Amino acid sequence: MFQINTVKNLLFLLFFSFSMYSSAQSIQGVILDEKGDGLPFATLQLFKSDSSVQKVETTRADGTFRFVNLNDNNYRLVVTFIGYQRKTVLIALAKDKGILGKVALNKTSAEIGEVTITIQKPMIQVEADKTIFNVSQNLSTTGDNGVELLRKAPGLQVDRDDNIILEGKEGINVYVNGKQSYLQGQDLTNYLKSLRAEEIDKIEIITQPSSKYDAAGSAGILNIVLKREKGLGTKGTVTNSLTYGDFFRNSTTLNVNHRSKKFALFGNASHYDGTSTGFFDIKRIQNGIVLDGETDSENSSLNDRLNVGGDYYMSDFSTISLSVNGSRNVRDAFSISNTDIFGENSSSVDSILRAPNKDDSETYNITTNVNYTYKDTNDRMFSVDLDYVYFSKEQETSQPNFYVNPDNENITSENVNFQETPINIDVYSTKTDYEQKLLKGTLGIGAKISQVETNNTFNFFNIENGQQSLNENRSNTFDYEERIMAGYFNYKFNIKKVNLQFGLRAEHTNSDGVLTAFSPEDNKTVNRSYLNWFPSGGLSYSPNNNNSLALVYSRRIARPNYENLNPFESQINELSFRKGNPFLQPQFTENIKISNTYKYLLTTSLTYSYVSDFFAEVTEADGEARGFIQTQNVADNQVYNFSLSYPFKIKEWWNVYLSSYAYYTSFTANNPSFIPIDQFIYGGFCSSTFSLPKSYKLEVSGWYSSPSIWRGTFRTKSMGALSIAASKSYKKWTGKLSFNDILFTNFWRAENDFAGVSISGSGGSDSRNVTIFLSYAFGQKDVKEKRRRQSGSEDEQNRL
Repeated sequence: MFQINTVKNLLFLLFFSFSMYSSAQSIQGVILDEKGDGLPFATLQLFKSDSSVQKVETTRADGTFRFVNLNDNNYRLVVTFIGYQRKTVLIALAKDKGILGKVALNKTSAEIGEVTITIQKPMIQVEADKTIFNVSQNLSTTGDNGVELLRKAPGLQVDRDDNIILEGKEGINVYVNGKQSYLQGQDLTNYLKSLRAEEIDKIEIITQPSSKYDAAGSAGILNIVLKREKGLGTKGTVTNSLTYGDFFRNSTTLNVNHRSKKFALFGNASHYDGTSTGFFDIKRIQNGIVLDGETDSENSSLNDRLNVGGDYYMSDFSTISLSVNGSRNVRDAFSISNTDIFGENSSSVDSILRAPNKDDSETYNITTNVNYTYKDTNDRMFSVDLDYVYFSKEQETSQPNFYVNPDNENITSENVNFQETPINIDVYSTKTDYEQKLLKGTLGIGAKISQVETNNTFNFFNIENGQQSLNENRSNTFDYEERIMAGYFNYKFNIKKVNLQFGLRAEHTNSDGVLTAFSPEDNKTVNRSYLNWFPSGGLSYSPNNNNSLALVYSRRIARPNYENLNPFESQINELSFRKGNPFLQPQFTENIKISNTYKYLLTTSLTYSYVSDFFAEVTEADGEARGFIQTQNVADNQVYNFSLSYPFKIKEWWNVYLSSYAYYTSFTANNPSFIPIDQFIYGGFCSSTFSLPKSYKLEVSGWYSSPSIWRGTFRTKSMGALSIAASKSYKKWTGKLSFNDILFTNFWRAENDFAGVSISGSGGSDSRNVTIFLSYAFGQKDVKEKRRRQSGSEDEQNRL
């Protein structure tokens, strides 16, 4: 009944909003060139009678424009365009009625020939609702994969398991090109690692999303925007990066775009082939027994990605878009694990467990999106999205286990097992959004329906004399379905220098998890149905031109990963394994944030977050020497965070970017085995870029994270990295050379004590490496494309 009523209410509100319109005045006209043709992308600045800026716009493809919701009687319109004389038009609405008709521009006396004008974007842009990390402006990102890149993004941390932490909180929701990825856990990590820095245009970090966004993601939203050229014509870029750590790895990308007045086509392709190394050392003490393990690994990956799509401009107001993104990843991993076993009070090793693992996997991921958007000159916007995501993973693991004495003599027969763990995921979703002026503000409403279907199979085989036999006691299938219906409204308006925004989102979740085992008594079914409300709101105030203050609030949810709900056991070695928790509850986060931006550069913020039913990674004993890892709701968590972001210029040739954070996190136990811990944590990222003669650049950058807490139970040591990079540009060519983690300090160390099990360990990869990068830009560079890029007010438009 709730779902039917919700849909009725949303439809009523939608039709009601369509019937509303603003009675405010408007200004409209068309800008023409010297031949009388419409001039696209000309810059329009509309000033009030007191010389303050009312709005900045650009003309449409046919040269037309319209300003709406105007309340003053007198305005001054300034029109600029490269190669043309600046034109100023005085407007009296009482006389002109806002109809300017045709406004012709005159060419400048000096003809502009083949001039290429380049706008240098800042590395970091701070906007009211998000922070933007422009990847191409950071030299040291060359050759990075997506996870390595995020370590250098402002305000972000990446922990020992490559989980993303923002403002002291885990549980960030990852979008790609504005679309939710739906990947989780290790599958999300593998996808991010398959992305190359050369493919990524920018990363948008949204810490306090409005009700328009899904409520998933305790820490907020991370939107990765892939490269896509702007402007008219056909052009593209081809890049290649070669990295050497312990082995070589190579990445090649190709971006091609074509844009005309009626349609735009784009295509991105990439190929990666390489091998990396890692180490993982763990020491566990339980029941008076010490298990001291060391693991060295080699991971070879072959990744191909293709992203194609286009936009068709049906009219000045309507656009239909289609995109398809596909990837294939083949991974071959080999590791050698040796675990010394001895008594806690003994100084001599009793036995050694050797477990050489071979792990092969092949992953396919396809995402499709169809979008229709309508936006008219009255600022009414309506959009519909249809999405489908397919994910498939075939994984096979071979693991011999055998014991030897300190003299390397076998003391037991070899115990060999083989595991097949295929995963299939289908995601279907549709959403609609509508916005329009209402009273003195803007109303936004929308709805979304999504369904996720996952199938996980775990087949465990014992191998004796080269023959496989299925171990039915350790094999099963887990099917999980999740359906979410959501609706929201959002309203924003301003009163003089104060901007206000508030909204509410409702999400109703139904989920069914079914474990099917060979023994019927081991079957498990977990069904859930719950409705949650997610309010959000904020206000901003600009007391003067130098300061902008903001206060925002939001409530978020982090639902358990599909793999964490799966109750079957996956073996690390025969003494260590991981198992899911079908009774894991969602965790909820309340966020409140105060921030100030000074002169559009220095941004400081203070955030308080309360997380209930926190997801913690715990290790418990299973018998005398075995132990298992499981995610559990063991505590509530409070986080007080302060962050600072400041790009500044010391000299004309020396630019610096500084991003730092400091937060205090504490836990309150709701599980008797959990020992509450707290920690003050600080860190940041800093880069200095030096512009040298003859188009050379030099960059020195580094990041640092103090001792912290991982997954609520592990205390970690400090870590960081220092990198140096240089670049040279020549016509359409760009070359870069970077030395990464030159001090080799990018590895983790941690310790933990839970339920009578004590753990300490460390791990890392061949992060100290050198990368050579080369790119070439090709294609048509026509005048219209240059005109669009030349706008001198782009920075002002971003600020406005």
